[in-house]
Amino acid sequence: MSHKYVYLFNEGNATMRNLLGGKGANLAEMTGLGLPVPYGFTVSTEACTRYYEDGRTISDDIIEQIKAALAVTEEKAGKKFGSTENPFLVSVRSGARASMPGMMDTILNLGLNEETVVALANLTGNERFAYDSYRRFIQMFSDVVMEVEKAKFDVIFDGAKKKYNCELDTDLTADNLKEIVEAYKAMFKQVKGFDFPQEPMTQLLEAVKAVFRSWDNPRANVYRRDNDIPYSWGTAVNVQMMAFGNMGDDCGTGVAFTRDPATGEKKLMGEFLTNAQGEDVVAGVRTPMPIAQMAEKFPEAFAQFENVCKTLENHYRDMQDMEFTVENGKLYMLQTR
Repeated sequence: MSHKYVYLFNEGNATMRNLLGGKGANLAEMTGLGLPVPYGFTVSTEACTRYYEDGRTISDDIIEQIKAALAVTEEKAGKKFGSTENPFLVSVRSGARASMPGMMDTILNLGLNEETVVALANLTGNERFAYDSYRRFIQMFSDVVMEVEKAKFDVIFDGAKKKYNCELDTDLTADNLKEIVEAYKAMFKQVKGFDFPQEPMTQLLEAVKAVFRSWDNPRANVYRRDNDIPYSWGTAVNVQMMAFGNMGDDCGTGVAFTRDPATGEKKLMGEFLTNAQGEDVVAGVRTPMPIAQMAEKFPEAFAQFENVCKTLENHYRDMQDMEFTVENGKLYMLQTR
């Protein structure tokens, strides 16, 4: 029996922080509490250590375990990775046991390519959403995994907004977004000398490697040195089925605290953006609304969220800092710390 490197969310818990990283341990714990967490798996910190021991390659036994965990996750989602009928998309996030700056940014919508984007548009009857997700994925993956400067994409994107006289990102039409996608891919090829990767499994393994690589980047190394964090700890990788906050006006994404971080007063504090994905809230792309307004826009999801907050505070006996998404009025918890 080979060593276990990959854990499904229902195989872990909060005590496994050293193995699953802070994010993975909390996702496993929330899954165990029966909270609405998009299902997935964690590639352990030991896999990261092994990656470096093996000369910066992911060994075949770890790849097999990733594929097996993905198959279980696909089955739960009732979708298939790379399918041209009902495509399965995932997010990839890093998560060390100690919170660190300089670690890899999240990649959303992984699994999209020329064919699955069409399937996603057909499936949802929402072409704009599909191409919005695709352009985000190309930009994130290129920036984080392939080291193509984010600014190069911003130039194309802002140029298109100007050309079509759009003030907000959400004003761009499906056709505008298709044009942006083509420009992104052309620029990618020009910079890298090869086409943007289309094979979903390749995308996933490259993203996992990029998380492992980020453990060894200059910023992370300086921080580790200053804070006595051993190099041998490594980072875990969390792969989770996508919940979409950018599917329309009954969707959104937000961040919240269960208390006022300044005074400790027991009241929900946070921000929420409709028709958006995670990075929009922190990137300052649009002005988010205070979390209280979510109660008016999504009363059911908000009531559910309040219950989740109570459950988490009582369970951890501590104030919580959470990220969540609402897809078609349904709440999904993405992390808590």
